[in-house]
Amino acid sequence: MSDLVPIRRALLSVSDKTGLVEFAKALNRFGVELISTGGTAAALKQAGLPVTPIDDVTGFPEILGGRVKTLHPMVHGGLLGVRDDPAHAAQMAQHDIRPIDLVCVNLYPFERTIARPGTLLEEAVEQIDIGGPAMVRSASKNFRWVTVVTDPSQYQRIIDGLSEVDGKTTLALRAELAAAAFARTSRYDAAIADYLAPAPRHAGPARQPTFPAALTLRYEKVFDLRYGENPHQAAAAYRDLDAGDGPSVLSARQLHGKELSFNNLADAAAALRTVRSLAGVDPASVSAVIVKHTNPCGAGLAPTSREAIDLALAGDPLAAYGGILAVSSAVDDDAAQRFISPELFLEVIVAPSFSPGALEKLRARWANIRLLEVGVLAVPTRPASTDHGLFGPPHLELRPVPGGLLAQQPDEKLARGAEVIHAAGPAPSTDQLRAAAFLEVVARSLTSNAIAIGGPAPESRSTPPGLRLFGAGAGQMDRVAACRIAVQKAGPLAHGAIAFSDAFFPFSDGPQVLIDAGVTTLVHPGGSKRDPDTFELCNQRGVTCLTTGLRHFRH
Repeated sequence: MSDLVPIRRALLSVSDKTGLVEFAKALNRFGVELISTGGTAAALKQAGLPVTPIDDVTGFPEILGGRVKTLHPMVHGGLLGVRDDPAHAAQMAQHDIRPIDLVCVNLYPFERTIARPGTLLEEAVEQIDIGGPAMVRSASKNFRWVTVVTDPSQYQRIIDGLSEVDGKTTLALRAELAAAAFARTSRYDAAIADYLAPAPRHAGPARQPTFPAALTLRYEKVFDLRYGENPHQAAAAYRDLDAGDGPSVLSARQLHGKELSFNNLADAAAALRTVRSLAGVDPASVSAVIVKHTNPCGAGLAPTSREAIDLALAGDPLAAYGGILAVSSAVDDDAAQRFISPELFLEVIVAPSFSPGALEKLRARWANIRLLEVGVLAVPTRPASTDHGLFGPPHLELRPVPGGLLAQQPDEKLARGAEVIHAAGPAPSTDQLRAAAFLEVVARSLTSNAIAIGGPAPESRSTPPGLRLFGAGAGQMDRVAACRIAVQKAGPLAHGAIAFSDAFFPFSDGPQVLIDAGVTTLVHPGGSKRDPDTFELCNQRGVTCLTTGLRHFRH
């Protein structure tokens, strides 16, 4: 067979009619017969294009409210017939089946329907496409002869290809489109399977929800990366198709700077996650976080972007050099002025937006700094079930291990209100509780074992004073070492500060290190059989001790 196949007949049946008329007009200029169904046929006729209704091809009307219209041998025979197979050709001639050379189908909007709040099961089921995927798969299987189009973004490429080779398509293009089509039907079927899977069921407060017996993943490649964590590792970035519309570094607009690396994206994602959580501690304030190797080395909470950034940069200036910064509010001209200081070097700045003046200053100061605009930081909520309880498995965090994956729910819970128990020492003030809530977010973002020391910032210009991280110990094999590192990083600021531990203290030696450094408030989950030793130490030294009952390991 020739590599080139002419397009003589095309079947168009689309839900998303973006660019449809222009595409059909281009096919018509090449002398292609247009076959169509329902609303697609109506749109083409309204545009003045000649259209053959699908009923004329099948000799059978659309029935069952449109559920059956293209499931017919005249359609699938025309798609699946191998043109240079004598037996196929004879059977097609015997049954008067004419070849269909191009299929343009984008499927019923099932994913968009279930994402809409309040969607009923019956509505969702009616958006499960049957005929569309069947035609797409038939055409894709026979890609040696048939061109399959599944997305409006492909229209111009088809038109350009037909123009280059006199109304014909190449085998390479048909194979590429078939692969894209199978990927599309795979994602579509996965969305349906996830939706119809049993919803997580809780058997009591101590039980975890059930997980699906078969885990279906739906990811789409966004771009290739130069390399992974190290130059000898190949890498690419993929978007989670079930993640919703919340802010993400993968969907951010890059306003300036070099190409993003694997490590840039990993750190920027960690900074964005932390800054969003900190914004929830005090919605009236602005939060800023600096991340190095996915660990916060600086964090601030203050009334303005400039002050929050100042407080974050003050946390650990040495570690902040070459780090990634995220801020919960727009970077304005005043905030940009802080970034252009000569002693500062950052790889990436992530923010909801940048003012024109800020962009001008930053671009003039830094040739390579990456500026990522992620939009508003509001967290989208998954709609609650209205009548059937079917919304598939929860969003999962995945970690590859040899031979498979580990899956877990994200650690999104934070201790609040009555969950925080005053276990020893003086009663906490409102300001101490606010600072503890701030430090819990920071400690949750640190690699275990983790200790975060912080509190009201002495250099803060606001009332009440802004909060910041004074020092952190992360990723240690024992908790005492984490305490020592946090104390070393905090220096004199440990005096009168609050220390938050991501897990309980197995012995009182870690608390001893913190208290000897001047920490006056200690917060940890509790639950160790030696908690009484820590409580006794705090009572003896006049240190407030709070327990949250909530561990935040991050491995």
